[in-house]
Amino acid sequence: MIEIHNKDCLEYLKTTRREWTCIFADPPDNIGLKYNEYEDHMNHADYVTDLEAWLYAFVKKAQITWLSFNAKWWAEVGGICRQLSAETGGGLKHRLMIQTFTFGQHRHTDLGNNFRPLVRLMWKDAKLYPDAIRVESVRQKMGDKRADPRGRVPGDVFDFPRVVGNSKQRRAWHPTQLAEGLVERCIRLSTTDGDTVLDPFAGTGTTGRVCQRLERDCTLLDIDEEYCLKMAQELHCNEG
Repeated sequence: MIEIHNKDCLEYLKTTRREWTCIFADPPDNIGLKYNEYEDHMNHADYVTDLEAWLYAFVKKAQITWLSFNAKWWAEVGGICRQLSAETGGGLKHRLMIQTFTFGQHRHTDLGNNFRPLVRLMWKDAKLYPDAIRVESVRQKMGDKRADPRGRVPGDVFDFPRVVGNSKQRRAWHPTQLAEGLVERCIRLSTTDGDTVLDPFAGTGTTGRVCQRLERDCTLLDIDEEYCLKMAQELHCNEG
């Protein structure tokens, strides 16, 4: 089942008693993108305050939280995660990873950005399902008899392309979008049958599409009414 709510995630989480197995969050990057109803240009301190508020709210509502974010906020997100870990006496652990992608920024005067950080915050009693994300190993491709027939659990570098303008996944009515394969790997690793997922910045409904394929119950939140309507039409569900 997919639910869509046209609500601010912090306000929604304050008023619900619900909890989820996994949260996958891809908030606005504060780099000046043009959304319909969200102003993506805040001062540094206010945006970091929002990052902190989001992460504190998410970890209270889920066993595992994933946050995809712009590389310019790496230090700030790392500091918030360390703070959360310390405040919970180590009960909440975090792990930083990266998504590398083709068609990254190309510059003639400096190095372009070709990666996006990904952090996972996980309570110590949460469970992972690594067998669900195994991929073909190099040994298998080479016909090596030593290869594990199950494949290998991939590492912490996620190699998925950017969803560029001519991608089949691209929804042109939204300024930014993550690859479905990236979201699917995170959800497969973090959930199993009967588990639930929340996306607090649903955007084009990527998490909803993935959850429909995986048969996971999913709650999608977005402050933009037009985005919610478009997601509801594509996912064939009602906007709450």
